[in-house]
Amino acid sequence: MPNRQRRRLLLSAVTLTALGLTATQAMAAPVAQPGTQPNPVQRLTEAGQRHAQKVTGKPAGGHTFSAKAETGGDGGSDEAENSAEGTAQYTEARTAPGVVAPGAYGAAWAQLQSLPHTGGSWDHVTNKPYNGDDPRYRDVNSNSSGGAGFVTGRITGIAADSDGYVYAGGANGGVFRSRTGGGHWEPIADKLPTLSTGTLNLDGGGRLWYATGESNTGATSYVGTGVYVLSDPKHGKFQPGNRVGGAELESTTIHQLRFAGDKVWAATNRGVWSHSTTDLSGPWTMEFAPNPDYLPGGAKASDPSAPYKNIANDIAIDSKDPSKVILAVGWRGGDTYNGFYSKAADGSWQRVASLGDLPTDAANVGNVTFARSADGSRYYAIDQSPDVMAHNPDTGLKGIYVSKSGSPAGPWALIADKDKLKGSGSALQDAGYQPGIQSWYNQFLQVDPANPDHVWAGLEEVFETTDGGAKWATIAPYWNNPFPCWSIDPAKQTGDCSPTTHSDQHAVAIGSYQGKTSVYVGNDGGIYTRPVNGQLDAGGHAKDWKSLNDGTIDTLQYYSVGVGKDLADRSGRGVIVSGGLQDNGESILRAHDKVMGSDFGGDGGDTLVDPANGCNIAEEYVYLDMWVTQNCAANDGSWTKDPSKATSYEVAPPDKATSAARFIAPITTDPKDTNTWIAGGQHVWVQHKGYAIRSGSEWTSAYDLGAGHVATAVATVNGTVYAGWCGPCNNQGFTRGIAVGNTDGTGWRQLNLPVDGTLPNRYVSSFAVDENDAQHVFVAFSGFSRSWTEGPGAGIGHLFETRDGGASWTDVSANLPDVPATSIKLLPNGGLALGTDLAAFYRAPGATDFRVLGRNLPTTSVQQLKIGPDGKLYAATFGRGIWSFDLRRLGHGRYDETDD
Repeated sequence: MPNRQRRRLLLSAVTLTALGLTATQAMAAPVAQPGTQPNPVQRLTEAGQRHAQKVTGKPAGGHTFSAKAETGGDGGSDEAENSAEGTAQYTEARTAPGVVAPGAYGAAWAQLQSLPHTGGSWDHVTNKPYNGDDPRYRDVNSNSSGGAGFVTGRITGIAADSDGYVYAGGANGGVFRSRTGGGHWEPIADKLPTLSTGTLNLDGGGRLWYATGESNTGATSYVGTGVYVLSDPKHGKFQPGNRVGGAELESTTIHQLRFAGDKVWAATNRGVWSHSTTDLSGPWTMEFAPNPDYLPGGAKASDPSAPYKNIANDIAIDSKDPSKVILAVGWRGGDTYNGFYSKAADGSWQRVASLGDLPTDAANVGNVTFARSADGSRYYAIDQSPDVMAHNPDTGLKGIYVSKSGSPAGPWALIADKDKLKGSGSALQDAGYQPGIQSWYNQFLQVDPANPDHVWAGLEEVFETTDGGAKWATIAPYWNNPFPCWSIDPAKQTGDCSPTTHSDQHAVAIGSYQGKTSVYVGNDGGIYTRPVNGQLDAGGHAKDWKSLNDGTIDTLQYYSVGVGKDLADRSGRGVIVSGGLQDNGESILRAHDKVMGSDFGGDGGDTLVDPANGCNIAEEYVYLDMWVTQNCAANDGSWTKDPSKATSYEVAPPDKATSAARFIAPITTDPKDTNTWIAGGQHVWVQHKGYAIRSGSEWTSAYDLGAGHVATAVATVNGTVYAGWCGPCNNQGFTRGIAVGNTDGTGWRQLNLPVDGTLPNRYVSSFAVDENDAQHVFVAFSGFSRSWTEGPGAGIGHLFETRDGGASWTDVSANLPDVPATSIKLLPNGGLALGTDLAAFYRAPGATDFRVLGRNLPTTSVQQLKIGPDGKLYAATFGRGIWSFDLRRLGHGRYDETDD
């Protein structure tokens, strides 16, 4: 059996509050077993760690890698380093050159509400099921056949009742409701300022509580705007007026909500808060913050380490005495304040000294999750240890524990560790990647309401015990590839293996429909269910998982989009739409597909699609690891026996070998010559063979941006190239620049961009070059303006224009909200489209102000805009899939109609 390593993005920090948290643990990719064909996609040893040292000297936030990570582990072990760099880079693009003050996003959303809209509406493109195991795509660079089946984007909150109502929260996609025990979903939170999900809970009265701000301390996590309550979740939809309290929890992430009596507790990245559940209008009460000086308004609030100093993970409340509460507080990467806290007689919170087997020392208390049995007889806990992360290359898990007294005060006993879970049927057997390796990112716990000894634990995989932890079963292995039952043969799907779930678990709930009780789990691939008392197959894995990702729930997190003609479409009007995704490969949707497929595996970064032939596709993994196909990567897996039958080819520019590129690096083509490609790392790389390229050696370096500098955006027209760069790229001395030159390597120069000049000292995110005049250029900037950013030269504005090749610039941001800008596109009618972390905007030809572009586009991050050969504008959103807008609705020169 070939070892088909899934290329994955293991991300971890919060974008809008500078939570650039970094992993400090080396992880290793599985290695091929003797006698099997190795995966041609070999991961780079210590790639992320080398990149961090090369470009910045240390990751965002000033936290260096541990000695373990620096020395590396097994050959090919780059997963943790990738995680750390993905973390740092997604964050720094939105926060550099400083720390962003709380409330920035909320203020931008408020400004958005006052802007008029253009006529026309957006159409949802990816509202079809997405089969991650599509048998059409079994090529060398795909992980199709792993067993996860139909997938969507990361689900971070689930709630379910006994009447068949299920609620699922996307990482940046909002809340969806099902009335049928899962499936046939409808969005119910799209009117809120944020669609970032921390957690979902149903209280005893049937109200649905929605805590916003994803709590995974991940690079692709967005902060929220507080907690909202829907009194009639079976029929209603969330509105901004449903918010609990005031603005106290704005710009936070919320890990857990816990209820006791008439009080709700919230574990946030700014400490532990509480609120009445009967009077929802009063402010939240701060219960405990270990380092209050680092909170907003405190003496050390502007310190770069402030976002790390008050992270709370969970709250355990004694069911017999709700006044007895234990707080799990601490940053998963380690800090002196990490630990468990309880309230002393004088009302102060004091560190708990001993809980039995459950560690209480700062070194061994990291990310913690609690779960209590319905009868109050048991408490369970998962503990991730910063010390284990730093010294054990195989895991970050300290253990799973039980308090058989039912009290969070214990005594606690260890019932599972990495080795016990590894021996329970786990797919993670290889050195450097074993159960709990991502326990800083993946955790859930759930106790069967009918049986206090029946527990589900979510890490990378889903584990189950029915006897209180004496024995465990891996009911949802990471994937099926390592098992004898697996087959790549499309006729056998995944062989005799039972379906599994997607990996990386985040949420869990129990619910009933038509008298049948089920467990629901949420992970990086969406939401899955099986009976509470399900069955195991001969391999000890669950045989009855069902994916609920039916296409009506679209929380897919796209980095990119590409569109080309579908030459197989007889009408001549059909297109192929592809896009790179967080942890869900590259999706492909052909003209008449009823189901999307996955032609490239792992994480998809930037994407190129030939407008004239949509089966010509190039996709990027991380650090410019580019691959190309000219047949949509269609393959039945025959390459495993005959390598010459592979139809995907690695064509990475040389910067990939040294990781001298951004984690998601920019690539583009010349609109006047689609055979000319530009890729940006430390160098500006050029190749002229288009999709016929077959080797990385066919790239040439047009320009060296300089040691420590890496491209953030590239654009070219008729041989003229613009390259934006940063280095260092975090708030520890952030610098940026723009280089201009020619594809043949001549005429290169660095534009004069002083820190306090016209252009802000922030991250250069996108260019748009006039196809008729390469001296006419627009440049977009990420981050927030100086009114929110405490950093040198943050400046004002997000969009600037030059008509002399960059010698002078004019701020044309006009009435745009102060929010990170991501993608700028000049339209055929002479208008301008801009994607941001909030919405898409349009400026008509001859106009100065912007309008919100169309209706229906959810309030989520628009990562990239592309124009298709069908005359439509396509938007890749990070949390709600891909959408299209027919540009003919805009008319020529003026708005066709307005919908103010």
